[in-house]
Amino acid sequence: MATNAMGAVRTNIKLTNAVDEELVARGLLAPRLLRTCEVDALVDTGSVYLVLPKAIVQQLGLRIVGQQPATFADGREAMVDVTGAIQVEWEGRRTIEDALVAGDEVLIGQVVLEKLDLLVDCKNQRLIPNPKHPDYPVTYIL
Repeated sequence: MATNAMGAVRTNIKLTNAVDEELVARGLLAPRLLRTCEVDALVDTGSVYLVLPKAIVQQLGLRIVGQQPATFADGREAMVDVTGAIQVEWEGRRTIEDALVAGDEVLIGQVVLEKLDLLVDCKNQRLIPNPKHPDYPVTYIL
């Protein structure tokens, strides 16, 4: 469920190392070794990608697969690390994404919102499922 603080939309999400998840599913990793965490995340419609702080990346044991240039809200440009696959879950809706490594809090960008078919309810400052698809996400294919 999303909460608000000073106009920001925040919500609780579950993050899971997607490689661990696959290894558990194949019986190659004990379920107790699955690396996962629940975090309070900021919904950032100005960001395209999922952004994770380095501490979360380390906690989940995510592999750094490369770097890419990023422009920050304050205009700074820098190369940032890109993680391997991470599963993002919000109220039963799940997707797998790479993430950028930056800052000190989790940011949910547009790609995750689109893939989970979620909308930002600005009036009530919360994240909601698309009213057209309240029970499950629908992806548009053009």
